[in-house]
Amino acid sequence: MGAHISIPMYQRAVPQRYRLAGQKCKSCGKVNFPPKAVCKYCQSGAEFENIQLSGRGTVYSHTVIAGGGAPPEFSEEARCKGSYPVAVVELEEGPRIIAQLINPPEEGITVGMKVEAVFRRIYQEEGVVRYGFKFRPV
Repeated sequence: MGAHISIPMYQRAVPQRYRLAGQKCKSCGKVNFPPKAVCKYCQSGAEFENIQLSGRGTVYSHTVIAGGGAPPEFSEEARCKGSYPVAVVELEEGPRIIAQLINPPEEGITVGMKVEAVFRRIYQEEGVVRYGFKFRPV
């Protein structure tokens, strides 16, 4: 059994999952992703400008997830593929997000490597295919 995300909760997250929709705090100017009720940087801003994130960034940190370390919703992928790389990606606009890396270069993943977001199938739950973004080297 995976970590359950209800269909209504999943649908509320569609803008950030499908379109990388972020929000720029009108108080401090920092970009929040995923969107928050209060700015996670200044913790006083509650007014935001919606922005479209570019999907471009660099690898800030990375690791490889294998069998027993996979989150429940990715256990099927871990069984099929074995291990898979995951990175903390620092987007051009500032936020850092965790995402799976696809098509890693043969020479390996490096900190500072340029990456871009791509829309992919993530997993299936309750008969609904869940989509979102992964990153690939540029």
